[in-house]
Amino acid sequence: MSDATAPLRLFTIGFTRKTAEEFFTKLIAAGVKTLVDVRLNNVSQLAGFSKKDDLKFFLRRICNIDYVHMPHLAPTQQMLDAYKKEKGVWADYERRFVALISERRIEERTPREAMDHGCLLCSEETPEHCHRRLVGEYLQTKWPELQVIHLV
Repeated sequence: MSDATAPLRLFTIGFTRKTAEEFFTKLIAAGVKTLVDVRLNNVSQLAGFSKKDDLKFFLRRICNIDYVHMPHLAPTQQMLDAYKKEKGVWADYERRFVALISERRIEERTPREAMDHGCLLCSEETPEHCHRRLVGEYLQTKWPELQVIHLV
């Protein structure tokens, strides 16, 4: 069990526009211990290596990294559709998503051990308009010892 006062390092990464070599090399170089999949739909065809079962295999075999899916850190399908399919405004999506994770009390449901040298995974290339950044920032308000580092 991690000491609640010890610094926690949490990374984030998106797989879009990354080769498998770039993706896995970044995880290894950062010292990631657990990849925390925060996608609602983790059987995506967006990148050949990012489907749940394949990713779990590659992480273990290539990187010796654990894999866990945490859908409570993902937006709802309705939120995704409103933002992506209906071309919603990012500020509205952000406000709704932060309200959702607050309501879900993710700081109580998410094990600190998974976040310590964990890495939040989503598809977005960069964190600016991705919910993984919002999860990290929200957890920082609840866990002041948390450091969030984006792997781009």
